[in-house]
Amino acid sequence: MAKALDAIDVAVLAGGLGTRLAAAVPSLPKALAPVAARPFVEHLLDWLVGQGARRIVFLLGHRAEQLEAHLAEHPRAGIAFATSTEPQPLGTGGAIGFAASKLRSDPLLVVNGDTFVSADLAPMLAAHRTNGAPATLLAVEVADAARYGRLDIADGRLQAFVEKDASFAGAAAINAGVYLLSQTLLARIAAQGPCSLERDVFAALAPATLGVHLDRTARFVDIGTPESWQSAAAIVAKDVP
Repeated sequence: MAKALDAIDVAVLAGGLGTRLAAAVPSLPKALAPVAARPFVEHLLDWLVGQGARRIVFLLGHRAEQLEAHLAEHPRAGIAFATSTEPQPLGTGGAIGFAASKLRSDPLLVVNGDTFVSADLAPMLAAHRTNGAPATLLAVEVADAARYGRLDIADGRLQAFVEKDASFAGAAAINAGVYLLSQTLLARIAAQGPCSLERDVFAALAPATLGVHLDRTARFVDIGTPESWQSAAAIVAKDVP
């Protein structure tokens, strides 16, 4: 039986400087930070491959050679890896645009290389194929949303991004850093040059343009800070879809 990602190119954003995590893992890019005795990227790949991914393009920058070497030394049967290394920092949108010629499926999936989410992506893909949106993002609900920007969602559409507010208390829907993008939007991103996918591309779209699929049960962690990195093992060690 075909799985959700069997015909979809996956772009993994893994070129960031990792400034906040650098003190904890000074010699590694974030994607290779050890989590549960394995490089974090291996947990991410388990999740993607388990959902049918067959072609994965890593968008690289800082310490690109280390991740390229890791992928070469740890091939996976039936999985094609490719890389795109930005010549200078281009932002998340710029990195995607720079790699546009290598991202051929419609839609394509974009994921953050420092984020793990246990969601089943089949419902998100089904929603994207019926909502007519240029992009659909995955939202997850977290119990304590104070350290994240929140999402205002109505009728399966994003109404607004709500800025991070440390005084906020309680559960909320947040951006999980997983996106389905149409080729039409990819072409626009590529023409824009250096930019942030979230701040420059998504925020410039009219309210209710972006589709949202909310998964209220998925486990979520990003390893962008030493604290979240240390807590990641308990989350990624559980079975994933």
